[in-house]
Amino acid sequence: MKRPPPSASAAPHPQESAATLPPTPTRPRWSFDVAKTMLAELKSQRGIALPLAGMNLTWFAKITVTTAFLGRLGELELAAGTIGFTFANVTGFSVLTGLSAAMEPLCGQAHGARNRALLRKTLLMTTTLLLAASIPIALLWLNVDRLLLRFGQQRDIARLAKRYVQHLLPDLAVTSFLCPLKAYLSSQGVTLPTLFSSAAALAVHVPLNLLFSRAKGIEGVAMVIWLTDLAVAIMLASYVGITEWGKGDGSAEAKGCGSAEANQGPRWWEQSAAEWGTLLRIAAPCCLTTCLEWWCYEILVLLTGRLPDPRQMLSVIAVVLNFDYLLYSAMLSLATCASTRVSNELGAGRPGNARSAAYVSIGVSVLAGLCGGAAMAGARGGWGRLFSREKGIVEGAKKMMLVMAAVEVMNFPVATCGGVVRGTARPCLAMYASLGGFYLVALPSAVAMGFAMRLGLCGLLLGFLVGAMVTASLLVFFVYRIDWNEEANKAEHLTGKTPDEMNENISA
Repeated sequence: MKRPPPSASAAPHPQESAATLPPTPTRPRWSFDVAKTMLAELKSQRGIALPLAGMNLTWFAKITVTTAFLGRLGELELAAGTIGFTFANVTGFSVLTGLSAAMEPLCGQAHGARNRALLRKTLLMTTTLLLAASIPIALLWLNVDRLLLRFGQQRDIARLAKRYVQHLLPDLAVTSFLCPLKAYLSSQGVTLPTLFSSAAALAVHVPLNLLFSRAKGIEGVAMVIWLTDLAVAIMLASYVGITEWGKGDGSAEAKGCGSAEANQGPRWWEQSAAEWGTLLRIAAPCCLTTCLEWWCYEILVLLTGRLPDPRQMLSVIAVVLNFDYLLYSAMLSLATCASTRVSNELGAGRPGNARSAAYVSIGVSVLAGLCGGAAMAGARGGWGRLFSREKGIVEGAKKMMLVMAAVEVMNFPVATCGGVVRGTARPCLAMYASLGGFYLVALPSAVAMGFAMRLGLCGLLLGFLVGAMVTASLLVFFVYRIDWNEEANKAEHLTGKTPDEMNENISA
């Protein structure tokens, strides 16, 4: 940003000597420039993050409704449905969600460079990639009962879980369209359609569960999940089709040439091997990072099941993690917002703005982490009573939520810093931080404190606190070391923008 010219009152009168004039105090303008930039960035992020948080809340509310209807069917159906959905999350939805995260830097930088051809091309390639990945996942789901039996699960639960997962199979195809559509819109800062469509789907989720659970039991509850997801996918696809009808591919605008010349280039439905290589290079670490984070908390639940009095401890950790899911919706929205803003500014050739967006995002995440931790600590007295009336579970949740509140303070910056490095198209940094913080520090520390030091569930959560602190420190260091001018140059090559256009944006 250019500095404003010095005030005319600060210059000496041409008839007076500079030596006889006392120095005129001037307030530094850079502080006003920084404050103005930060306020503008906060306003931009607010428009993206708030609708995303609402959308994520509706998604977790849908999980809560599904769990409630499984509980109405009986204890066996609740256990089988919970295990089946956990298996589907770990082996399927985490993979598809991670792969689609590669769209955030690619589409975000393409939107900043006004390259609609690359936007649409990325949407098509990612959808194709997710559909291809769904095939081996579906084969794995068809053998879920054998896998559960190998891990010591009861036969009746494994058999019922297979029926649940089999009727959830269509959601793999639906998710292969839904996740790319969400990423396609959010990378352009368009979030309200996703919020409204998710809210509408949640509104019909309850009556559909009432109808299908009575008619088909646990199979009907599984069917409602993909039916409501399908409704959201249809609404978003309709929105994209209507709003983009008749628009050009943006090649002329992005490359600064006439439409006739731009039309000679490759269309958005034509992909090269190099473009697929770029997508896969970004998608692989994105997928691994998402899976590592999701799997780590599943391992926490498995470790809890090996503590003394596992039934009570599992109930306690379930109560604690239900509050964590609510906070995770805010974490996810902040991470997506950070990735969108950073990638948009880099794609537009404004590295200074990208750096400001990253630092503002991290600052907001620190404040959000403190608020989230305080909310969990403040709600610990009554939260357990919403799920159980047993004194041991209520008191255990009250104590563990205090420890987990400290973990949440670290989780917010971890998620947001991950979004920042993802926006620079370098998701491998988040992968390294997750491997180092969670798997080399958190899990060994949790085992040592929980079992060797006999601190129980408190020790497991303290181990995760240490791991979250290490992960956050690594990611903050990675963000601090980013060369933003170099990242803008990389975005130039990725989006096909000319050096003259990049220099114009940088000087502006």
